[in-house]
Amino acid sequence: MVPTGLAISALEKSLVRLEWPCLCQQLATFAATKRGMRQLQSGDILAGTRAASEVLLAQTREIIALETTYQGRLDFSLVTDIEPYLERLQHRGCLLGNELLAIAHVLTTARQQRRHINAHPLLVELNRLVSGLRTYPEVSQEIHRCITDQGEVSDRASPELAAIRQQQRQARATLHRALQQIVQRRATALQDAVITQRRDRHVLAVKATHKDHVPGIIHDLSASGATLYIEPQETIELQNRLQQLGHQEAEAERAVCQALSDQLATMTDDLWYILDVLTALDMAMARAHYSLWLEGSCPEFCDTASLRLQQLRHPLLVWQHHHEQGQAVVPIDVDIPASIAVVTLTGPNTGGKTATLKTVGLAALMAKAGLYIPAAATPQLPWFSGVWADIGDEQSLAQNLSTFSSHICNIRDILTELDVAGGATLVLLDEVGAGTDPSEGTALAIALLRYLADHATLTLATTHYGELKALKYQDSRFENASVEFDEQTLAPTYRLLWGIPGQSNALAIAHRLGLHESVIEGAKKLLAGDTGSVNQMIAGLVDQRQEQAAKISAVTQLLQETEHLHQEVERKAKELRQREQQLRQHQEEQVRSSIVAAQKEIAKVIAQLQQAASPEQIKSAQTALDHIAQTYLPPPAPSGFIPQPGDRVRLPQWQQVGEVLSVSQQGDIVVQLGQLKLAVPPHAVESLSGEPVQPPVKTKSVSISPPTQSAPAIRTESRTLDLRGKRLRDAEPLLEEFLNRQQGTVWIIHGHGSGALRQFVHEFLSHHPSVQSYELAAPEEGGRGVTVVQL
Repeated sequence: MVPTGLAISALEKSLVRLEWPCLCQQLATFAATKRGMRQLQSGDILAGTRAASEVLLAQTREIIALETTYQGRLDFSLVTDIEPYLERLQHRGCLLGNELLAIAHVLTTARQQRRHINAHPLLVELNRLVSGLRTYPEVSQEIHRCITDQGEVSDRASPELAAIRQQQRQARATLHRALQQIVQRRATALQDAVITQRRDRHVLAVKATHKDHVPGIIHDLSASGATLYIEPQETIELQNRLQQLGHQEAEAERAVCQALSDQLATMTDDLWYILDVLTALDMAMARAHYSLWLEGSCPEFCDTASLRLQQLRHPLLVWQHHHEQGQAVVPIDVDIPASIAVVTLTGPNTGGKTATLKTVGLAALMAKAGLYIPAAATPQLPWFSGVWADIGDEQSLAQNLSTFSSHICNIRDILTELDVAGGATLVLLDEVGAGTDPSEGTALAIALLRYLADHATLTLATTHYGELKALKYQDSRFENASVEFDEQTLAPTYRLLWGIPGQSNALAIAHRLGLHESVIEGAKKLLAGDTGSVNQMIAGLVDQRQEQAAKISAVTQLLQETEHLHQEVERKAKELRQREQQLRQHQEEQVRSSIVAAQKEIAKVIAQLQQAASPEQIKSAQTALDHIAQTYLPPPAPSGFIPQPGDRVRLPQWQQVGEVLSVSQQGDIVVQLGQLKLAVPPHAVESLSGEPVQPPVKTKSVSISPPTQSAPAIRTESRTLDLRGKRLRDAEPLLEEFLNRQQGTVWIIHGHGSGALRQFVHEFLSHHPSVQSYELAAPEEGGRGVTVVQL
């Protein structure tokens, strides 16, 4: 609120026109402390710099993370408004017990909040906010020692106070006994045998007719006058003593409170800082809860002057819908590139043009204040240093201002402040140029919008003037938008259409409101000229936009169906992979079962050997072991000596020992015998220990003719190796690793190309010990670009 008599800037007036104070009132309902609520209600929560706004947004985001991700929450239940107490401390005043206790609660809360936030180092801004807190645990502990939870000074606060209260208890006990004795002795003179109080003195209810029976001081009498409340003479001295002790107790309590107050007075700066930090935390929590309630998205400030606000909703209308059973809010899409400086918004009255201006303005203000924006995805917008608005009719009879005059005064003030503003600026104008002669108003509006295109970052203006719609085709910085109007229902849809100027639809609205048909027909005849053709063109553009929207919807549905089909194919492939894995597991289980069975039979044979007593039984056991080996073990690999260059070998035929020089691919061995070199076949050579040479492995037969018709093997992704694009040195380890972990039929894709990769693959396969045969694939499986291998 601005004090009466002070000048209000155009920027402050704009906040009122955009209903920013109303939004702040709603935001304040989410605050947990009175001070935080007052701060939010004031509306003075807009950050002055982009960096400050980003800090506020980070705090809001981290509070949400604290409550959703870390399942924690800040507790302000013990925080009361201690601001008046701190002001008294600054003047060396004495606080009461409950006021001291309130400050202790604030210190305790600050300590707990800091500990809670420090437990999560990723909450960077919140940790930075509480990093400078000094919470004085010894002071709050001393206050709790001296002040009870009820705000009273405790007996343990000082020895003097404890002694005074002990004397009070003894004096009260003596007084009570004395009064009870009087009641017993003077029972007939008493109206009621009850001890009561008048003016902090203990008295007896004495019958007026028996007042002489109980001498003392009369403190009161009943309404009928039949009862006198008398303080007996015998207890006057005792009660005087009690009053003296009461004064002493009050002085002792005050001394305790004064000592604590003096201690707190030395740290008032720190207490104010603690209160400010707690208020900032409370406001951040209020922003977070309000943002979550709005189902908002965290905005992102962009360096360019572009706006991207998808599914943007008016926050006040959302509140009205939820709390006042208002209509459901229709979201709008605002997508303005940086090249656009002015958007002219047209369309029928009550179609949502003014609501669009306010929605965009409030979105910019909410981002500045660290609030999430009620929009989808990630809202992107510049950080606006100022948001000015001229919305509504502010005609004033007191100031002799018409509607047109009030608009001109507002725009004058906006332009004055705009000239000195820095950074990105946003101007919102409702019914620009209205309220005067249409031709002059149009000229004035065009000149104003061109001026704003040069001096403001972005301007949104609503209008009914057709000439303003043509500015887009004269200046690339201008763009048209319109609010949609349903010609069938003769009602607005509140949706925003970009790139298309809107029609005012005044005749349709007048018809819907029941204006006489002859009047409407007369108006249509007057509009049958050029204006009618323009409206026809606009209507055609609207129909074209709707047709495009229908096609986009159809494409979207087709895309969804394609994605569903893709997911189905992925599911089938996953099932095949799972089936393949199950088959492999089944084979492994069979192998393990065979090994277990062989181990059991071998154990039986060993047991027979251990019990054997004759050579026949031993021979029978040996036969059984040979049978087990033939059943469960693979055939033994051929044994023998494999000569290598440099090995010493014997040539039995010549009774000589020589050195192997080389071994040919056909198996012939070149041996150095002194000065003589001999090429001999493998059977003519043996090792020095007498082992014969292992015969060479015969080259596999290879068929490159098309495959014969046989039972087809199942080709899967895991049984296929794609070597296309690989170099020979890179393909070799991939091929080796692939063949070593496969069995049965596999496919190797090498492509057509120059044939070098295919030749290398065939050469490699011809020497690999696991390859049984290989051949080129059928044409439908890749032909000469794929080789099918049997392992």
